[in-house]
Amino acid sequence: MEICTEDRTNACTEVAERAWVQLIRAHRSTLSKVERALRAADLPPLEWYDVLLELERGGPLRPRDLQDRLLLAQYNLSRLIDRMASAGVVERERCSEDARCQWVRATPKGEALRKSMWPIYAGAIREAVQSKLTPSQARQIGDLLERLSSCPATCG
Repeated sequence: MEICTEDRTNACTEVAERAWVQLIRAHRSTLSKVERALRAADLPPLEWYDVLLELERGGPLRPRDLQDRLLLAQYNLSRLIDRMASAGVVERERCSEDARCQWVRATPKGEALRKSMWPIYAGAIREAVQSKLTPSQARQIGDLLERLSSCPATCG
C-alpha cells in the first residue's frame, strides 16, 4: 500500500508511511477486539464506557466538555446521550444560569454499568496489547504515540 508518492516535493518517507498504516491497522484491530468482547458479554458499545468514565472522573459535564474528553470519536454525541438516557445510565439537567445549557451526569445504574464493563474491557486490552508486548515495549509505544497525540497524557 503506497500512499505517499503522488507529489514527490511533499513526499513522506516509506518509514513514515509504514508507521501510519500500522498505526491505523493496530487501532482498528484492537478496537474491534474490545467491541467483540463487550458484545459477547452482552454489554453496550465502548462509547458508553468512555462517556460513563469521563462523567465519573469529572461530571457532571456539559456535552461540549464531555466531547473534548472522550477517547473515541463521537460525531453524534447528542444521540448517544439520548440512547444512554433512555437506558437510565445518564441523565440530563438544565443549567440554572443558562436555559440553552445542560449538564450530563451518570446515574447510579450508569456507574454500576461502567464498573461491570471494565473487567471485559481490561481483558480485551490484555489480549490485544499486553499479551503481545513486554512491559518495556508497551511503555515505549505509549511514549511514542503520546508524541503523535494532539492531547498529551495530562489531557484527561
